[in-house]
Amino acid sequence: MKLYVGNLDYNLDESQLQKYFEKYGEVSSVTIITDKDTGESKGYGFVEMADKEGGKKALERMNGTEVNGRRIKVNISRPSKNKYRR
Repeated sequence: MKLYVGNLDYNLDESQLQKYFEKYGEVSSVTIITDKDTGESKGYGFVEMADKEGGKKALERMNGTEVNGRRIKVNISRPSKNKYRR
């Protein structure tokens, strides 16, 4: 299950984000979206959980929690409407 994670602290890295989510199940991948010119975080990313049960737990328990001083938003990821958008 792929989850969208928003309102991330700009200094949070992928390994730190993974640690928050692996409490709820196996994490397949973590991607924090960065600006292609500066390499800086855009403040959102995606966490892919290995199974639906872990994904549901992570969604329920992580949505609205505080991570590095920011209240994050977690939703089920939807396909992009614009496949060329980066």
